[in-house]
Amino acid sequence: MLEWLIAGGGIHGCTIAAHLLKQKNTSQNQLKIIDPNPEPLAEWKNRTGFIGMPYLRSPGVHHLDVKPFSLKQYGKSYGTETDFYGTYRRPSLYLFNEHCDSLIKKTNLKEVWHEGMLSLIEKMDGYWKVQTKSGDQFYTKNLVISTGVNQKLFLPEWGHTAKKLAANRVSHVFDKQPVKPEGPIIVIGGGISAAHLTIKLARQFPGQVTQLSRHPYRIHDFDSDPGWLGPKYMNGFSKLSLNEKRNTISKARNKGSIPRDLNNKLHHLKEKGRYSFAIGEVETVQYKADAFHIKLGTGQKMTAKTIYFATGFSPEVMNTDFLSDLIKKENLQCAHCGFPIVNQHLEWCDHLFVSGPLAELELGPSSRNIIGAMKAAERITSASC
Repeated sequence: MLEWLIAGGGIHGCTIAAHLLKQKNTSQNQLKIIDPNPEPLAEWKNRTGFIGMPYLRSPGVHHLDVKPFSLKQYGKSYGTETDFYGTYRRPSLYLFNEHCDSLIKKTNLKEVWHEGMLSLIEKMDGYWKVQTKSGDQFYTKNLVISTGVNQKLFLPEWGHTAKKLAANRVSHVFDKQPVKPEGPIIVIGGGISAAHLTIKLARQFPGQVTQLSRHPYRIHDFDSDPGWLGPKYMNGFSKLSLNEKRNTISKARNKGSIPRDLNNKLHHLKEKGRYSFAIGEVETVQYKADAFHIKLGTGQKMTAKTIYFATGFSPEVMNTDFLSDLIKKENLQCAHCGFPIVNQHLEWCDHLFVSGPLAELELGPSSRNIIGAMKAAERITSASC
Protein backbone atom coordinates (compact mmCIF):
# COMPACT_ATOMS: atom_id res chain seq x y z
CA MET A 1 0.00 0.00 0.00
CA LEU A 2 1.15 3.53 -0.81
CA GLU A 3 1.66 6.31 1.71
CA TRP A 4 0.59 9.02 -0.76
CA LEU A 5 -1.28 9.06 -4.06
CA ILE A 6 -1.74 12.31 -5.99
CA ALA A 7 -4.49 12.53 -8.59
CA GLY A 8 -3.24 15.03 -11.19
CA GLY A 9 0.27 15.70 -12.46
CA GLY A 10 0.09 19.33 -13.47
CA ILE A 11 1.61 22.30 -11.67
CA HIS A 12 -0.23 21.50 -8.42
CA GLY A 13 0.30 17.75 -8.35
CA CYS A 14 4.00 18.01 -9.19
CA THR A 15 4.57 20.78 -6.64
CA ILE A 16 2.95 18.74 -3.86
CA ALA A 17 4.85 15.58 -4.87
CA ALA A 18 8.18 17.44 -4.94
CA HIS A 19 7.54 18.97 -1.52
CA LEU A 20 6.57 15.62 0.01
CA LEU A 21 9.76 14.02 -1.29
CA LYS A 22 12.17 16.88 -0.56
CA GLN A 23 10.75 17.43 2.94
CA LYS A 24 11.19 13.69 3.60
CA ASN A 25 7.47 13.21 4.23
CA THR A 26 7.52 10.13 2.02
CA SER A 27 9.80 8.10 -0.21
CA GLN A 28 9.70 7.36 -3.91
CA ASN A 29 8.36 3.80 -3.46
CA GLN A 30 5.53 5.12 -1.26
CA LEU A 31 4.28 7.75 -3.72
CA LYS A 32 2.26 7.58 -6.95
CA ILE A 33 0.97 10.28 -9.34
CA ILE A 34 -1.95 9.41 -11.61
CA ASP A 35 -2.54 11.63 -14.63
CA PRO A 36 -4.07 11.10 -18.10
CA ASN A 37 -0.97 12.50 -19.81
CA PRO A 38 2.24 10.58 -20.58
CA GLU A 39 4.54 12.81 -18.49
CA PRO A 40 4.57 15.56 -15.84
CA LEU A 41 3.35 19.04 -16.83
CA ALA A 42 2.33 17.86 -20.31
CA GLU A 43 -0.79 20.03 -20.50
CA TRP A 44 0.98 23.08 -19.10
CA LYS A 45 3.73 22.83 -21.69
CA ASN A 46 1.36 22.15 -24.60
CA ARG A 47 -0.95 25.05 -23.77
CA THR A 48 1.65 27.68 -22.98
CA GLY A 49 3.66 26.59 -26.01
CA PHE A 50 0.73 26.87 -28.40
CA ILE A 51 -0.28 30.39 -27.38
CA GLY A 52 3.35 31.53 -27.54
CA MET A 53 3.72 32.79 -23.98
CA PRO A 54 7.29 34.16 -23.63
CA TYR A 55 7.14 35.08 -19.91
CA LEU A 56 4.98 33.96 -17.01
CA ARG A 57 2.60 36.41 -15.40
CA SER A 58 3.82 35.44 -11.94
CA PRO A 59 7.15 36.57 -10.40
CA GLY A 60 10.31 34.50 -10.10
CA VAL A 61 9.59 33.41 -6.52
CA HIS A 62 6.58 31.39 -7.72
CA HIS A 63 7.64 27.92 -8.86
CA LEU A 64 7.41 24.21 -7.94
CA ASP A 65 10.39 23.91 -5.58
CA VAL A 66 10.58 24.22 -1.80
CA LYS A 67 13.10 27.06 -1.39
CA PRO A 68 11.62 30.45 -2.35
CA PHE A 69 14.64 31.61 -4.42
CA SER A 70 15.22 28.27 -6.14
CA LEU A 71 14.17 29.51 -9.60
CA LYS A 72 16.20 32.73 -9.31
CA GLN A 73 19.28 30.75 -8.25
CA TYR A 74 18.73 28.35 -11.14
CA GLY A 75 18.51 31.33 -13.48
CA LYS A 76 21.83 32.71 -12.21
CA SER A 77 23.51 29.38 -12.93
CA TYR A 78 21.88 28.41 -16.21
CA GLY A 79 19.90 31.37 -17.54
CA THR A 80 20.68 34.65 -19.27
CA GLU A 81 20.00 38.32 -18.52
CA THR A 82 16.79 38.16 -20.58
CA ASP A 83 15.32 35.25 -18.59
CA PHE A 84 13.73 37.58 -16.02
CA TYR A 85 11.54 40.43 -17.17
CA GLY A 86 10.27 43.68 -15.71
CA THR A 87 9.77 45.06 -12.22
CA TYR A 88 8.52 41.76 -10.81
CA ARG A 89 11.32 39.72 -12.42
CA ARG A 90 8.92 37.43 -14.22
CA PRO A 91 10.70 34.31 -15.53
CA SER A 92 10.77 33.28 -19.17
CA LEU A 93 8.68 30.24 -19.98
CA TYR A 94 11.82 28.52 -21.23
CA LEU A 95 13.68 29.01 -17.94
CA PHE A 96 10.63 28.11 -15.84
CA ASN A 97 10.14 24.85 -17.75
CA GLU A 98 13.86 24.02 -17.52
CA HIS A 99 13.72 24.57 -13.76
CA CYS A 100 10.65 22.32 -13.56
CA ASP A 101 12.40 19.61 -15.58
CA SER A 102 15.44 19.84 -13.32
CA LEU A 103 13.25 19.42 -10.23
CA ILE A 104 11.32 16.53 -11.79
CA LYS A 105 14.62 14.79 -12.57
CA LYS A 106 16.07 15.38 -9.08
CA THR A 107 12.94 14.02 -7.38
CA ASN A 108 12.46 11.18 -9.91
CA LEU A 109 8.81 12.09 -10.46
CA LYS A 110 8.72 10.18 -13.74
CA GLU A 111 9.44 7.02 -11.73
CA VAL A 112 6.26 7.47 -9.67
CA TRP A 113 4.16 8.43 -12.69
CA HIS A 114 1.17 6.37 -13.85
CA GLU A 115 -0.68 7.37 -17.01
CA GLY A 116 -4.41 6.90 -16.52
CA MET A 117 -7.76 8.61 -16.15
CA LEU A 118 -9.26 8.58 -12.67
CA SER A 119 -12.69 6.91 -12.57
CA LEU A 120 -13.36 5.78 -9.00
CA ILE A 121 -12.36 6.65 -5.43
CA GLU A 122 -13.56 4.49 -2.54
CA LYS A 123 -12.93 4.74 1.19
CA MET A 124 -11.93 1.37 2.60
CA ASP A 125 -11.04 0.39 6.16
CA GLY A 126 -8.40 3.04 6.95
CA TYR A 127 -7.20 3.59 3.39
CA TRP A 128 -8.32 4.72 -0.07
CA LYS A 129 -8.89 2.62 -3.17
CA VAL A 130 -8.31 4.51 -6.43
CA GLN A 131 -9.20 3.07 -9.84
CA THR A 132 -8.53 4.26 -13.38
CA LYS A 133 -10.77 3.86 -16.41
CA SER A 134 -8.50 1.11 -17.70
CA GLY A 135 -9.07 -0.86 -14.47
CA ASP A 136 -5.75 -0.23 -12.71
CA GLN A 137 -6.19 -0.13 -8.92
CA PHE A 138 -4.10 1.51 -6.23
CA TYR A 139 -4.36 1.57 -2.43
CA THR A 140 -3.10 4.51 -0.40
CA LYS A 141 -3.23 5.91 3.11
CA ASN A 142 -3.33 9.54 1.93
CA LEU A 143 -4.99 10.85 -1.21
CA VAL A 144 -4.55 14.30 -2.79
CA ILE A 145 -6.96 15.50 -5.47
CA SER A 146 -5.07 17.98 -7.67
CA THR A 147 -6.94 17.48 -10.91
CA GLY A 148 -7.54 21.21 -11.42
CA VAL A 149 -10.53 22.33 -13.43
CA ASN A 150 -12.83 19.73 -14.95
CA GLN A 151 -11.17 19.61 -18.39
CA LYS A 152 -14.44 20.75 -20.00
CA LEU A 153 -13.44 23.57 -22.32
CA PHE A 154 -15.95 26.40 -22.56
CA LEU A 155 -17.36 27.53 -25.88
CA PRO A 156 -20.17 30.03 -26.35
CA GLU A 157 -23.27 28.65 -28.05
CA TRP A 158 -22.28 29.99 -31.45
CA GLY A 159 -18.89 28.30 -31.05
CA HIS A 160 -20.58 24.90 -30.98
CA THR A 161 -22.44 25.89 -34.13
CA ALA A 162 -19.17 26.87 -35.81
CA LYS A 163 -17.64 23.50 -34.89
CA LYS A 164 -20.56 21.67 -36.46
CA LEU A 165 -20.18 23.73 -39.62
CA ALA A 166 -16.44 23.14 -40.04
CA ALA A 167 -14.77 21.28 -37.17
CA ASN A 168 -11.39 21.25 -38.92
CA ARG A 169 -11.25 25.06 -38.87
CA VAL A 170 -12.22 25.69 -35.22
CA SER A 171 -10.24 25.04 -32.01
CA HIS A 172 -10.19 25.94 -28.41
CA VAL A 173 -6.66 27.10 -27.58
CA PHE A 174 -6.46 24.35 -24.94
CA ASP A 175 -7.40 21.51 -27.30
CA LYS A 176 -4.75 18.81 -27.29
CA GLN A 177 -4.20 19.30 -31.03
CA PRO A 178 -5.46 22.73 -32.13
CA VAL A 179 -6.06 23.21 -35.85
CA LYS A 180 -3.31 24.77 -37.95
CA PRO A 181 -3.84 28.48 -38.60
CA GLU A 182 -4.89 29.75 -42.00
CA GLY A 183 -5.70 33.41 -42.55
CA PRO A 184 -7.84 35.30 -42.06
CA ILE A 185 -8.00 34.33 -38.38
CA ILE A 186 -10.26 35.36 -35.49
CA VAL A 187 -9.18 34.90 -31.87
CA ILE A 188 -12.11 34.94 -29.44
CA GLY A 189 -11.48 36.25 -25.92
CA GLY A 190 -10.11 39.25 -24.05
CA GLY A 191 -7.84 37.63 -21.48
CA ILE A 192 -4.18 36.70 -21.33
CA SER A 193 -4.36 33.53 -23.45
CA ALA A 194 -6.14 35.40 -26.24
CA ALA A 195 -3.59 38.23 -26.01
CA HIS A 196 -0.58 35.92 -26.28
CA LEU A 197 -2.05 34.02 -29.22
CA THR A 198 -3.05 37.24 -30.99
CA ILE A 199 0.51 38.57 -30.70
CA LYS A 200 1.95 35.29 -32.01
CA LEU A 201 -0.45 35.08 -34.97
CA ALA A 202 -0.20 38.80 -35.82
CA ARG A 203 3.51 38.28 -36.38
CA GLN A 204 2.94 35.16 -38.47
CA PHE A 205 -0.06 36.48 -40.44
CA PRO A 206 0.28 40.29 -40.44
CA GLY A 207 -2.96 42.05 -41.30
CA GLN A 208 -4.97 38.83 -41.23
CA VAL A 209 -5.80 38.56 -37.52
CA THR A 210 -8.77 39.93 -35.57
CA GLN A 211 -9.21 39.62 -31.83
CA LEU A 212 -12.87 39.63 -30.79
CA SER A 213 -13.70 40.35 -27.16
CA ARG A 214 -16.82 41.19 -25.20
CA HIS A 215 -14.97 44.01 -23.42
CA PRO A 216 -12.02 46.40 -23.81
CA TYR A 217 -8.65 45.29 -22.47
CA ARG A 218 -8.60 45.10 -18.68
CA ILE A 219 -5.12 45.96 -17.42
CA HIS A 220 -3.89 44.25 -14.25
CA ASP A 221 -0.36 43.02 -13.54
CA PHE A 222 -1.61 39.89 -11.77
CA ASP A 223 -4.65 37.60 -11.60
CA SER A 224 -5.44 39.12 -8.21
CA ASP A 225 -3.96 41.78 -5.93
CA PRO A 226 -0.64 40.62 -4.34
CA GLY A 227 -2.22 41.43 -0.96
CA TRP A 228 -4.05 38.10 -1.27
CA LEU A 229 -0.74 36.23 -0.99
CA GLY A 230 -0.26 37.15 2.67
CA PRO A 231 -1.91 38.40 5.84
CA LYS A 232 -2.89 41.80 4.38
CA TYR A 233 -6.13 40.37 2.98
CA MET A 234 -6.06 36.72 4.06
CA ASN A 235 -6.45 37.47 7.78
CA GLY A 236 -9.81 39.05 7.09
CA PHE A 237 -10.72 36.38 4.52
CA SER A 238 -10.31 33.59 7.09
CA LYS A 239 -13.00 35.19 9.27
CA LEU A 240 -15.66 35.39 6.54
CA SER A 241 -18.61 33.06 6.12
CA LEU A 242 -18.43 30.56 3.25
CA ASN A 243 -20.85 32.61 1.13
CA GLU A 244 -18.84 35.76 1.81
CA LYS A 245 -15.65 33.93 0.83
CA ARG A 246 -17.15 32.89 -2.49
CA ASN A 247 -18.30 36.45 -3.27
CA THR A 248 -14.93 37.84 -2.22
CA ILE A 249 -13.04 35.40 -4.48
CA SER A 250 -15.23 36.28 -7.45
CA LYS A 251 -14.63 40.01 -6.94
CA ALA A 252 -10.91 39.66 -6.23
CA ARG A 253 -10.02 37.77 -9.40
CA ASN A 254 -9.05 39.92 -12.34
CA LYS A 255 -10.77 37.67 -14.87
CA GLY A 256 -10.19 38.35 -18.54
CA SER A 257 -7.30 40.72 -17.80
CA ILE A 258 -3.80 41.19 -19.20
CA PRO A 259 -0.61 42.75 -17.75
CA ARG A 260 0.50 46.16 -18.99
CA ASP A 261 3.41 44.89 -21.07
CA LEU A 262 1.07 42.74 -23.17
CA ASN A 263 -1.24 45.69 -23.65
CA ASN A 264 1.72 47.74 -24.89
CA LYS A 265 2.75 45.02 -27.36
CA LEU A 266 -0.80 44.75 -28.68
CA HIS A 267 -1.07 48.51 -29.05
CA HIS A 268 2.18 48.57 -31.02
CA LEU A 269 1.04 45.77 -33.35
CA LYS A 270 -2.35 47.39 -33.86
CA GLU A 271 -0.72 50.72 -34.74
CA LYS A 272 1.31 48.90 -37.38
CA GLY A 273 -1.83 47.29 -38.81
CA ARG A 274 -0.73 43.76 -37.88
CA TYR A 275 -4.10 42.93 -36.31
CA SER A 276 -7.46 44.49 -35.50
CA PHE A 277 -9.50 44.49 -32.31
CA ALA A 278 -13.30 44.31 -32.14
CA ILE A 279 -15.73 44.40 -29.24
CA GLY A 280 -19.09 42.70 -29.49
CA GLU A 281 -21.23 39.59 -29.25
CA VAL A 282 -21.67 37.23 -32.20
CA GLU A 283 -25.21 37.26 -33.52
CA THR A 284 -24.90 34.79 -36.42
CA VAL A 285 -22.26 32.52 -37.92
CA GLN A 286 -22.38 30.86 -41.33
CA TYR A 287 -19.91 28.80 -43.34
CA LYS A 288 -19.77 29.15 -47.09
CA ALA A 289 -17.12 29.42 -49.80
CA ASP A 290 -14.56 27.83 -47.45
CA ALA A 291 -14.87 30.57 -44.81
CA PHE A 292 -16.85 31.61 -41.73
CA HIS A 293 -19.05 34.66 -42.10
CA ILE A 294 -19.77 36.26 -38.74
CA LYS A 295 -22.15 39.07 -37.87
CA LEU A 296 -21.94 40.89 -34.54
CA GLY A 297 -24.81 42.41 -32.61
CA THR A 298 -23.35 45.79 -33.52
CA GLY A 299 -23.89 45.00 -37.20
CA GLN A 300 -20.18 44.57 -37.91
CA LYS A 301 -19.32 41.69 -40.23
CA MET A 302 -16.11 39.67 -40.40
CA THR A 303 -14.76 36.67 -42.29
CA ALA A 304 -12.35 33.98 -41.14
CA LYS A 305 -10.88 30.70 -42.29
CA THR A 306 -9.72 29.80 -38.77
CA ILE A 307 -11.31 30.53 -35.38
CA TYR A 308 -9.54 30.04 -32.05
CA PHE A 309 -11.47 30.26 -28.79
CA ALA A 310 -9.51 31.48 -25.77
CA THR A 311 -12.59 31.24 -23.56
CA GLY A 312 -11.33 29.16 -20.64
CA PHE A 313 -13.05 26.26 -18.93
CA SER A 314 -16.59 25.47 -17.92
CA PRO A 315 -17.33 27.12 -14.55
CA GLU A 316 -18.77 23.84 -13.26
CA VAL A 317 -15.51 22.68 -11.68
CA MET A 318 -17.20 20.18 -9.35
CA ASN A 319 -19.20 18.55 -12.14
CA THR A 320 -16.96 15.48 -12.42
CA ASP A 321 -18.28 11.94 -12.06
CA PHE A 322 -15.68 10.63 -9.62
CA LEU A 323 -16.07 13.72 -7.41
CA SER A 324 -19.87 13.59 -7.43
CA ASP A 325 -19.81 9.90 -6.47
CA LEU A 326 -17.23 10.48 -3.75
CA ILE A 327 -19.21 13.34 -2.19
CA LYS A 328 -22.34 11.19 -2.00
CA LYS A 329 -20.64 8.06 -0.69
CA GLU A 330 -18.59 9.79 1.99
CA ASN A 331 -21.06 12.56 2.76
CA LEU A 332 -18.31 15.12 2.21
CA GLN A 333 -19.08 18.67 3.28
CA CYS A 334 -19.51 21.28 0.55
CA ALA A 335 -20.43 24.95 0.69
CA HIS A 336 -23.54 26.31 -1.01
CA CYS A 337 -21.41 27.00 -4.11
CA GLY A 338 -20.60 23.28 -4.29
CA PHE A 339 -16.92 23.56 -3.37
CA PRO A 340 -15.22 21.57 -0.56
CA ILE A 341 -15.19 22.75 3.03
CA VAL A 342 -11.67 21.87 4.19
CA ASN A 343 -9.55 22.47 7.28
CA GLN A 344 -6.33 24.50 7.47
CA HIS A 345 -4.36 21.54 6.09
CA LEU A 346 -6.72 21.36 3.07
CA GLU A 347 -8.13 18.11 4.42
CA TRP A 348 -11.67 17.38 3.22
CA CYS A 349 -11.98 14.35 5.49
CA ASP A 350 -9.40 12.11 7.19
CA HIS A 351 -6.46 11.57 4.82
CA LEU A 352 -8.19 13.19 1.82
CA PHE A 353 -6.58 16.46 0.68
CA VAL A 354 -7.32 18.90 -2.15
CA SER A 355 -5.56 21.71 -3.99
CA GLY A 356 -6.20 24.16 -6.80
CA PRO A 357 -9.83 25.25 -7.31
CA LEU A 358 -11.01 22.72 -4.71
CA ALA A 359 -9.00 24.50 -2.00
CA GLU A 360 -9.97 28.09 -2.75
CA LEU A 361 -12.42 28.54 0.13
CA GLU A 362 -9.41 28.07 2.39
CA LEU A 363 -6.56 29.55 0.30
CA GLY A 364 -8.47 32.40 -1.34
CA PRO A 365 -8.26 33.94 -4.84
CA SER A 366 -4.70 32.74 -5.57
CA SER A 367 -5.54 29.08 -4.94
CA ARG A 368 -5.56 28.12 -8.64
CA ASN A 369 -2.22 29.73 -9.47
CA ILE A 370 1.40 28.61 -9.06
CA ILE A 371 1.61 30.32 -5.67
CA GLY A 372 -1.57 28.45 -4.75
CA ALA A 373 0.23 25.20 -5.53
CA MET A 374 3.11 26.25 -3.29
CA LYS A 375 0.77 27.16 -0.45
CA ALA A 376 -1.16 23.90 -0.85
CA ALA A 377 2.08 21.91 -0.74
CA GLU A 378 3.13 23.70 2.45
CA ARG A 379 -0.22 23.03 4.13
CA ILE A 380 -0.41 19.39 3.09
CA THR A 381 3.19 18.53 4.00
CA SER A 382 2.77 20.18 7.39
CA ALA A 383 -0.22 17.92 8.05
CA SER A 384 1.91 14.82 7.56
CA CYS A 385 4.77 15.88 9.83
